[in-house]
Amino acid sequence: MFEYLTAGESHGPRLTAVIKNLPAGLRVEVEKINDELYRRQQGYGRGDRMKIESDKIIINSGLRHKETLGTPLSMTIENKDWQNWLEAMAPDKERSAEVEALTNPRPGHADLPGALKYNHRDLRNVLERASARETAARTAVGAVARQFLEEFGVNVYSHVVQIGNLKSENWTDLKAKNPESFNEQEAINNYFEKLDQTPLRCGDSTKTEAMKNLIDSWRANGDSVGGVFEIVVTGLPVGLGSHVHWDLKLESKLAAQLMGIQAIKGVEIGSGFKGAGLPGSKAHDEIYYDLNKGFYRSSNQAGGIEGGMTNGEELIIRLAMKPIPTLAKALHSADIISKKERTAAKERSDVCAVPAASIVGEAVTAIVLAQSTADKFGGDSIKEIKRNYNSYLEQLKKF
Repeated sequence: MFEYLTAGESHGPRLTAVIKNLPAGLRVEVEKINDELYRRQQGYGRGDRMKIESDKIIINSGLRHKETLGTPLSMTIENKDWQNWLEAMAPDKERSAEVEALTNPRPGHADLPGALKYNHRDLRNVLERASARETAARTAVGAVARQFLEEFGVNVYSHVVQIGNLKSENWTDLKAKNPESFNEQEAINNYFEKLDQTPLRCGDSTKTEAMKNLIDSWRANGDSVGGVFEIVVTGLPVGLGSHVHWDLKLESKLAAQLMGIQAIKGVEIGSGFKGAGLPGSKAHDEIYYDLNKGFYRSSNQAGGIEGGMTNGEELIIRLAMKPIPTLAKALHSADIISKKERTAAKERSDVCAVPAASIVGEAVTAIVLAQSTADKFGGDSIKEIKRNYNSYLEQLKKF
């Protein structure tokens, strides 16, 4: 379940997403999808494109009276900017003489390898699909997956922990400093909801101002800014994923799909690279048992995954986003036709999209977890899946 496909170009008429197989009877609120699309469009450092677009989802099939039918759910998002690209992106007309080919590739972008692979002489044939505009469709799919996960008490959050070379505290450190502030689900909800009202989705207001100043400074120099965001998932049961085959391990599925987000260059789970420098006695989470809680850990260096499976602790993932490769102060390049020295192409672009990427990261994480939950508990309807899920919880209580 939750297999999906997205289609559409950045400046084409619309983006399309099709979720191939959903359980019947899942309640889906369209406004919740639109809320996620709105969240993706926010953040300090976004470009002029976000002033044009006001993303709203259109449901084409698979939903009736707010409930899924078990048939493919298809959705579209109209590109308002399409009106400015009718000639350049026309699907049903011959190319006009006024449409100039783009031939100077950007370092760090799909432009050149895509042109070489597909034998294109116009880089727009590559960049239109490689654009992060496509992530709006994945955000919509993720919003449906989130509503599925909510049926099982699973919540997916994110926050920005680094912009450029400026860092703020990660979730583990925040909880260690304020253990009483984050021991209830409501408090966690409130903390992350408040982040949506901040310019960079960072919980440290002092660091946020410094980060904004850094973005402004690098923007003034014609540069772009990357960073790191962290995903936190609560409410996961033990046993999603598997140790049996490498491709069934949950972290392999998460890493594959999260690395598929545009501009993401690194993924770590739990203590990640920091944990590689620790002795084994400090790198692993000791196991305890309580009659009411069952098995639990006093720490979470593993980030909620052991042996390819969820272990009942919070899932913690960090993703590194490179600076966007479209620069106002363009880098050196070479023309793909004349082979002469050129500067790279300049497209309208963001300066910093890390806060937006964190929302996409939430969406993709939700998709993987929805897929794994459906795989684990099976069933053609949401009622059947929940029945199987509740039976599994009873099994765990008896262990």
